[in-house]
Amino acid sequence: MPSKKTTINKDKLDKVVAEAIKNRQSREQDYRAKALKLYPWICGRCEREFSRQNLIELTVHHRNHDHDDNPEDGTNWELLCVYCHENEHSRFADQVRGDGYNLINDKPREVATGNPFADLKAMMEDKNK
Repeated sequence: MPSKKTTINKDKLDKVVAEAIKNRQSREQDYRAKALKLYPWICGRCEREFSRQNLIELTVHHRNHDHDDNPEDGTNWELLCVYCHENEHSRFADQVRGDGYNLINDKPREVATGNPFADLKAMMEDKNK
């Protein structure tokens, strides 16, 4: 049986998590509502048109990938369907991992210079003796 202290801590944690989710959803609704007023209901990539019936499939994409950058004029937003939005984030992740640059601050990533096999031949010879 859980102690009273454990139950109180769990209740506090549940309240904090619920509040955080509510705040995030509120922020998202704010910029989503603004973006839907600013832009036509068309995906910026595939040009699929949306109506009130399928508007839930139209998402707001942050062009610079910073979800806290929400200027009132909408210059960091574009409307993308859920499929193009997922594709955009997948391409971004691939680019960050593969091109040698950190896209967040445009600085070259450090490249590993060590060679873990440099003394392999010598180690193998020592082992065989």
